Amino acid sequence: MKKEMSKNKNVILSFNPKQVVKRLLNSLPDRAQDVIVGRFGLNSEGKSMTLEAIGKKYGITRERVRQIENYAINHIQKSENYEKEQMIFEEIRDVINKLGGVISEDDLLKSLGKDKITQKYIHFLLVIGDSFNKIKEDAEFKHHWHLDISLADKIHDALRNLYEKLGDDEIIPESEIITSFLEHLKDLSDEYKKDEILTRWLAISKNIAKNPLGDWGKAKSSNIKTKGVRDYAYLILRKHGSPIHFREVAKLIGEVFNKKAHIATTHNELIKDPRFVLVGRGLYALKEWGYSTGVVRDVIKEILKKENRPLTKEEILDKVLKERYVKANTVMVNLQNPKYFKKNKQGMYTII
Repeated sequence: MKKEMSKNKNVILSFNPKQVVKRLLNSLPDRAQDVIVGRFGLNSEGKSMTLEAIGKKYGITRERVRQIENYAINHIQKSENYEKEQMIFEEIRDVINKLGGVISEDDLLKSLGKDKITQKYIHFLLVIGDSFNKIKEDAEFKHHWHLDISLADKIHDALRNLYEKLGDDEIIPESEIITSFLEHLKDLSDEYKKDEILTRWLAISKNIAKNPLGDWGKAKSSNIKTKGVRDYAYLILRKHGSPIHFREVAKLIGEVFNKKAHIATTHNELIKDPRFVLVGRGLYALKEWGYSTGVVRDVIKEILKKENRPLTKEEILDKVLKERYVKANTVMVNLQNPKYFKKNKQGMYTII
């Protein structure tokens, strides 16, 4: 038999899906064949047709087309050709089990089919195979297939519990979210306790997702579903871990995300977003790192308020230079402004 390899090099099929489907369709009358080909996109373009479009073609109602489709599937499943292809269905079943037993339709088709057209034929085989069960997309989960409903239910519950534990804007490395996910999966067989399987199960959820840098969180969060320069800039700074110039931020957005970010636009977005703090000439940090907002004068005031006592020049310099990338002289010029600060007899400073 001809071997077909999908983009996932670990999955090799011993059969040609198009040839198998062709043999299965041979048991159908011409019109039933045509309806199945149209509905499932089993053609050179991989283009599917609606019930309405097929109905217009034959001058029949949508419901009649649906009846023909159901008749055709039932007829194939009862045919001699279907019995002859049981080894094929067993092979697909084994692959699904190795991939985790429960898997999103998109992941499954990409694992089994090397291109979109081949995936159409694989999808049809899944539909007619009596071992494969599909759960349709809803508000919580994507289309996914399973071999065991009890395992699927266990995964659904674990994904719901994991989502509830996540903070709205929390970002979690993949290794950590896999560990947390596993804690919600009770009595799980050891064969499924593999990172690649758990990651596939995570991908079933529509409420939990991965950002472009591979970290996980709630899908609705701007830290996960990045929408523009601000969100890309946030992820760049977070990954960098220390203040960075806005020109470099713009450059890294292009390199890391393959998104064009104009320098001026990037700078404007950083200025407007409260997640960022200007800490030096063009240097930005994340507010969540503990940096205070405002100019140097505001930083000095905040430090004196927080300490709630007079501070020496050296103490103020040390604390301000941890907050701002400026020259010591800049701090002193601000500190000597009599409108905001005063120096006591001991040479220590307080707020006016």
